[in-house]
Amino acid sequence: MAHAQSLDNASVLLEVNDLKKYFPIKKGFFSTKTVGYVKAVDGVNFFIRKGETFGLVGESGCGKTTTGRVVLRAYEPTGGEVWFDDRDMGRVNVAELDKQGLKALRRNTQMIFQDPYSSLNPRMTLLQIVGESLLVNKVARGNELQDRVAELLKVVGLRSEYMTRYPHAFSGGQRQRIGVARALALNPQLVICDEPVSALDVSIQAQTLNLLQDLQEEFDLTYLFISHDLSVVEHISDRVAVMYVGKLVEHASTEELFTTPLHPYTEALMSSVPKPDPRWRTEPIVLPGDVADPANPPSGCYFHPRCSYAKDICAKEMPQLRELKKDHFVACHRAEELRLVGVLGMTDKL
Repeated sequence: MAHAQSLDNASVLLEVNDLKKYFPIKKGFFSTKTVGYVKAVDGVNFFIRKGETFGLVGESGCGKTTTGRVVLRAYEPTGGEVWFDDRDMGRVNVAELDKQGLKALRRNTQMIFQDPYSSLNPRMTLLQIVGESLLVNKVARGNELQDRVAELLKVVGLRSEYMTRYPHAFSGGQRQRIGVARALALNPQLVICDEPVSALDVSIQAQTLNLLQDLQEEFDLTYLFISHDLSVVEHISDRVAVMYVGKLVEHASTEELFTTPLHPYTEALMSSVPKPDPRWRTEPIVLPGDVADPANPPSGCYFHPRCSYAKDICAKEMPQLRELKKDHFVACHRAEELRLVGVLGMTDKL
């Protein structure tokens, strides 16, 4: 395992080892013949410590959301292990849990979905939406259920009298708060936030992010925060992982990753982050070619056809994710010799 030396199992809530999710490509008259696979998640390794926010970034289609859903077993993994330190069951491999084990796991792992419009049932009131998991898990019913839902709505900044209303009566920001309340209903340990602010206006984004941070402190939550917006990830995350075509290419503490990236793809992403000072006249790094096809990836490093630093070895051998500095992991053959520029390091180039 690439990151074993940095792990202290007492502090780790989630550990993902060589996680894979392949979707079959079907052809034929009845689509019965499998002719290949889309490697949406292809050998991913990372860990999340208790109480931290772990950001997962990358371009659309790189496998971020699929990773989050496989971690929760919303999708069945093709291979790999997902170790979770469950408060009730102890340390379990999510990939091997039976139906009863999964039901128990659902109490301690929840998800906040990207689209606040399609993720809420328009035929259900807020009392039914937020209270559903409490009913299913036999935690509360009747007046106790109403009191608990009223308390949850208050926690996320909504009035308790709203519980009789339907989702259509609320704005996008309010709907996302309803989604947050639903996720918090069973007091989970891990919340996977799948692009929770991407569908919201900028002013509402800030409110939602601040709410998530306040709730994390209040309820001792751990977040896997999935986003393509680097500014949002920098604001909320303790550590960040960068994903490219189903693989993690780098992960480190937020400050370390944004100031001293070790992977050329991370450097290209950082160059696109808006700079707060207009005197920083830096040009974004424009990568040649297209993102690799996860159904037919190139040999060696998946990024090498677009990388200006690529050598012969990059086209032949797949680089392994390794720890180059403490808690800084990278999958690049040339990581030791390259001197790449991060967001804050742009001042050195002026």
